[in-house]
Amino acid sequence: MSKPDQIDATSIGYASSHDVLRLSAKRYDQSPYLSKYMVEDAVFGLYANRFYPLSLGDSGDPVEEYWKLRQEAMLYDVPEKPLEIRGPDAEKLLERVFTRKISSLKQWHARYAIACTPQGHILMDGVLIRLAADHFWYVQANGPFETWLLAHSAGLDVEIRDPQSWVLQVQGPKSMEILAAATDPTDRPDLASFGYFHAGMFSFGGQLLLVTRTGWTGEMGFEIYSNPAVDHLALWDHLIKVGEPFGMRFGSLESMGIRRIEAGILDNGTDIDTTLTPFGAGLGAFVNFRKDEFVGRSALEAADKTQLLFGLVAESGIPSAGCQVMAAGKRVGRMTTGGFSPTLKTGIGYVRFDHPSSQKEGWLNQSVSWKDKAGQMHQGTVTHLPFYDEDKQIPRGLA
Repeated sequence: MSKPDQIDATSIGYASSHDVLRLSAKRYDQSPYLSKYMVEDAVFGLYANRFYPLSLGDSGDPVEEYWKLRQEAMLYDVPEKPLEIRGPDAEKLLERVFTRKISSLKQWHARYAIACTPQGHILMDGVLIRLAADHFWYVQANGPFETWLLAHSAGLDVEIRDPQSWVLQVQGPKSMEILAAATDPTDRPDLASFGYFHAGMFSFGGQLLLVTRTGWTGEMGFEIYSNPAVDHLALWDHLIKVGEPFGMRFGSLESMGIRRIEAGILDNGTDIDTTLTPFGAGLGAFVNFRKDEFVGRSALEAADKTQLLFGLVAESGIPSAGCQVMAAGKRVGRMTTGGFSPTLKTGIGYVRFDHPSSQKEGWLNQSVSWKDKAGQMHQGTVTHLPFYDEDKQIPRGLA
């Protein structure tokens, strides 16, 4: 792939699309890796009560980092929060709160899992990892999910706790080469069989850590989960040193943000929330009515199965969160997120419609109008998510 013409860096990142406020770190957690990349003009977001680097100011070019991610490798410090669920009734609790079957999840495998409210709306999404028959980690998105698990654990022999783990992601086509170079061959799983959404314990410079073949970019990659006993700064230095020959560099989440939109990855609290069902979000495939009772099942059985969240390809302009979407002169929805896609060379984003379309074919492939922050009107076409690589060949290492 070739690099396109020069793009305004603010058009693909998140930091410039929202107001920036000063906020004390009191009551919130800071990354143990912060000292390795902190710069004076960095902008941080808050997610799962954790600060994460939205932008590194003048020291980071999100367009350059985007192409580094697509062509080589990037290291990201991400705020997703792992929770530990273990005990004789761990599986029973997870079957109770998730819409997918949990008993079929094999040890050292991971699975995307959604939890719903009793009304059938999305409360939480994330990746569930099975470490043993009675031992799981759930890497949750933004929200008070630990409290939700505790509330539904009455009468069960299960322990729910925060393992104080911080997550690093190495993403990009050279990520698996970096994983091979960074880990001890005698103290890791066989990399040839370490497939997409697999998990295992790997030794990085003598530190044994949990790794999953997952990520938030739609690229091939892996995630590393620390614990309080880890020498975080030594781990960071080890990864940077090993990754350098492969072209890896560290970046803020600006470059990750636009890639996740291209990949159709949804963000809890912005794209999906407690006013949208999995069917409305296009996630009906992750609801299993063949399993026993789970929170929200009755409501989901009776729910409208119409999809309301889609992609939008802009004919002009660059959509962003909050932009109104119009059809026949009336508001029909809003953009939940957006930006410029360097690969598609056009503005893209997600549109959440207020109601099903009155047209027989639904919203898909319809031409709609959308209004930017300056009040200018633009045209766009409604499309499926993801915008490309529908079969996830890239993260599987097959493309």
